[in-house]
Amino acid sequence: MPDAYNGDAKIHFEVSGAGAALLLLPGLGVDIRDMQMLVTPLAKTRTVVAVDNRGAGRSDKPNEPYPIELMAGDAIAVLDAAGIQRASVLGYSMGGKIALQLALTHPERVDKLVLIATAAHSVRTWRRNMLVAISPHLRIGPKPRQPVFAFKHQRAASEGYDARERLDSVRVPTLILHGRTDRICPPALAEELHNAIRTSRLQWYDGGHLRPMLKPQPIVEAIRAFLT
Repeated sequence: MPDAYNGDAKIHFEVSGAGAALLLLPGLGVDIRDMQMLVTPLAKTRTVVAVDNRGAGRSDKPNEPYPIELMAGDAIAVLDAAGIQRASVLGYSMGGKIALQLALTHPERVDKLVLIATAAHSVRTWRRNMLVAISPHLRIGPKPRQPVFAFKHQRAASEGYDARERLDSVRVPTLILHGRTDRICPPALAEELHNAIRTSRLQWYDGGHLRPMLKPQPIVEAIRAFLT
């Protein structure tokens, strides 16, 4: 299984399928294993490069800050290691912020952008609702899947990110997918993204923040149509 390096940090990624490249970036506390319900169907028509973000899965988990800008650098290191010059980029939740940062700082590496259940910044209710929503998913078996310190560094990165003043410089075709009843990332934040990114279109799905990981079929269909 391949790894990339950004400085001294090892970033794990997995490649599946064939076709045009699609870089997949998971959310807070989530790794490749949690994203298989998206990876498997999308790999039928794409080369899916799924990443364990710094602090999660099989990637390194240094006990130091992981700003979104640094994790975007990790994603570039993955593309380089995979020999991919340009890819469509799909980001879910916190991964959407990483994907957005890639489009802002490395537009030459991004073909199309898919932003799922994400925003350009966080709101005050985000921390409480996120902890309630994902805490049951942070453990499988007797040991935690992610060290507490790593979760906190990822959370701080997501909370501290704010790209609102730069959104009008995003030029790549962008699909924004968002749940009508998302309490973690309120729908108004998706509308904010759509209004600021002139090359975007906004498509709603029924359900909340975890719908892409629980019942992904309509989301997969929307992604396929957009990428095609």
